[in-house]
Amino acid sequence: MKPSYVLAKDHLQRAASILQGSDSRTRQLRYIIERTIVLINEAEDDDAPAQVINNVLEISRFRDHRAGMD
Repeated sequence: MKPSYVLAKDHLQRAASILQGSDSRTRQLRYIIERTIVLINEAEDDDAPAQVINNVLEISRFRDHRAGMD
C-alpha cells in the first residue's frame, strides 16, 4: 500500500473514533469516513500486480522438444 494511503487511512480511522455522537450528522460523517476506509482498502487490492500469462515460447526449448519428437 502506498505510504499516502496508509497515512490517509490512519487519519480517517482516528476521525471515525473521535465521532462518537448519536446525532444524524455525526452518524453520516462516521459512515462517510468508514466507507472511505473501505475504498482505500479496495484500492490496495487493485494495486496488486495482475498475474501475467506468458505466451512467449523460448526457441531453444521448442527446438529441444521438436528434436525429441523425431
